[in-house]
Amino acid sequence: MAAEGSEDFSNNGELGDPSAPEVSETFESATDMAVDSEENAGGELPEVAPAPDPNAYTMPPAEEDDEGELPVDFDRLWKAAHDNPQDFSSWTDLLQYCEQESHMTASRRALVAFLARYPLCYGYWKKYADLERRAGYTTKAEESLVFQVCVQGLQAIPLSVDLWIHYINLLLGTLDMNQPESPKRIRSAFEEALVAAGLDFHSDRLWDLYVEWEKEQGDMRAATGVYDRALKTPTQLYSSHYEKFKVHLNTNEPKEVLSPGEYEELCVEYRQALKAERAAARAEGGEEEEEERPPGEEEEPASLDGKDSEEMMQKLRELALARREKVFQLMEGEVRKRWNFEDAIKRPYFHVKPLDRAQLRAWHSYLDWELTQVDLGQGETETEDPEFLEALRDSGVVAGGDRRVRVLFERCLIACALYEEFWTKYVKYLEPQSLEEARTLFIRACEVHLAHKHTIHLQWATFEERHGNLEEARRVLVALEAAMPGLAVVRLRRVGLERRAGRTDESEALLRDAVAQSKETPSLHAFYSIKLARYLLKLLKNPGKARGVLQEALEISPDNSKLHLNLLELEVSGDPRGSPEGVQECVTRALAAPLSPRTKILFSQRGLQYAEDYGNSVQSVLSIYEEHQKLLKELGKKRGAENGDGEEPEKMSKSDDGSADPAQAPPTMPHVPITTPPPPMMGGDMSGQGGYGAYNSWYQQPQYGGYGYQNPWNYNQGYYPPS
Repeated sequence: MAAEGSEDFSNNGELGDPSAPEVSETFESATDMAVDSEENAGGELPEVAPAPDPNAYTMPPAEEDDEGELPVDFDRLWKAAHDNPQDFSSWTDLLQYCEQESHMTASRRALVAFLARYPLCYGYWKKYADLERRAGYTTKAEESLVFQVCVQGLQAIPLSVDLWIHYINLLLGTLDMNQPESPKRIRSAFEEALVAAGLDFHSDRLWDLYVEWEKEQGDMRAATGVYDRALKTPTQLYSSHYEKFKVHLNTNEPKEVLSPGEYEELCVEYRQALKAERAAARAEGGEEEEEERPPGEEEEPASLDGKDSEEMMQKLRELALARREKVFQLMEGEVRKRWNFEDAIKRPYFHVKPLDRAQLRAWHSYLDWELTQVDLGQGETETEDPEFLEALRDSGVVAGGDRRVRVLFERCLIACALYEEFWTKYVKYLEPQSLEEARTLFIRACEVHLAHKHTIHLQWATFEERHGNLEEARRVLVALEAAMPGLAVVRLRRVGLERRAGRTDESEALLRDAVAQSKETPSLHAFYSIKLARYLLKLLKNPGKARGVLQEALEISPDNSKLHLNLLELEVSGDPRGSPEGVQECVTRALAAPLSPRTKILFSQRGLQYAEDYGNSVQSVLSIYEEHQKLLKELGKKRGAENGDGEEPEKMSKSDDGSADPAQAPPTMPHVPITTPPPPMMGGDMSGQGGYGAYNSWYQQPQYGGYGYQNPWNYNQGYYPPS
């Protein structure tokens, strides 16, 4: 029976001093399995229960009582928890306060809100159930709030052995065992528990409780069936199950303990062994061989008066134990393989505190190993003993490799629920098997545990788009942007989704909306403006609209060098025979803007380079060259006066380069033969490095020293007049 009253909880609501910490949880829900004792004695492993629909998860309605007003500090603590729902301590402060005040309504309200956000804290589910039990709502077991709370908790964390035991103890203390349906209901609950949590490495207490209950019912065959299933499960205390089974077998007659089918098989083996012993004894004594009986004549009975002799019972026990000895040896090897992995796990329960790297590596290693066992074939052994391999196949252990992987993943997602990498790893495993299961996993991760982690939401949207569910991908991204407004990567992902779907108008509208909404943040406004200009130029082939977007952005951020640079590259990428004045207008605008001297020199150099490459007359080239020289001298004097370093303008111009961010110099280009210049920036990323500005570097390569290219702009001394 569950202990009355409240318990002292710590570590996210788990029991303060559990005898064996059973805090692993999974989302496989158990179905009602009303099995009789004959089925239990069969020793078959239970089937995997289907995972529940998270959308069906609802908290039981909290019954209000007439306790009057809420405690004095409830509203303050409640507001603190809801204003900052990611602060776990604010929730625990609220729960502790409600418990101290012993106010039923306040405690219910706080627990419902807390468990909706942190459903993996199994200890608080037990607290909630105990709260309703103390309130006296246990008159009708299947309808009371106590059992509704337990059922909801088990839907959230069905791998919690503690919660299953708590639930079964509530049933045992509430159901009338004199009713014929009560034992079936208890047995069904045990079966549900084994389906959900029986493969957990720390599920021994659940197996032991089931065996003891069957013994209390006087059904020794059913107890043997549970023992057989436990012996086929690699758990922490696997050897204790084997020792307890020996006691169980030796303290009861084999006919009462073993199933009828196994008992008959063992009797046949016993008679054959007895016959062989007698034949060997006669042969040794020189006696004649026993005459063969005619067909149909009864053989010598194995027992007298329907009762087994002590010798026969002992022999049957030895034969029964020999069958299970091979399975025990197999389990010993399986447990040994897992022991080091299990020993490395120090915090198997959920907590908001970060795990150290050693713990994360331990979970990764354990999962990777278990996955290899599925690939290799679960249950493979190093031995080639045919009898042992036969026992391996007959034991039922070989089946269920996938189940073990799933259980381990679910255990991992308790301790590591706040780490996206493990959810992603699980999705990668489930996706080839079932898209619906992978989708359900994304729902659990994104709507419950990682609601404020945008990366996993983006992965979910990609998953849906990859499998053709564009509406769901669109819904995921819209919901994410509503929850985390202003996140540029989400808006750009929405733009990309619509573009790939052929909805170019919608993509443009999304970018224009982002530009309009970000005017209060100049840097973000410039970023979106550049993206929109690129979209209009590269996809819609409309340089006029792209130019207008950049010019409007420059009115808000005239000091943004990247806007000037992208506008310059837009002009440079056009037809030089069309309107060469556009490049010089862009240069003039940049020189008049509040930019750094180095940036202005860079723009002036680029304007001069363009005029040299595409100018219509030499007079225009020389005019621009003179303006450039004046700028070098003017800015060089200002810089020298400010820094006092006497740096010469020409040397300063040599240090300038063509990176996308004009204020910073890129690393020196590698010394490799170069035959063609790099493409203009509008052919790549206007906000990144490279592009037209990299032309300056082409004239600084040492392999061109013999051709007089050392000076970027005075490389032909007979072309420009001396300055």
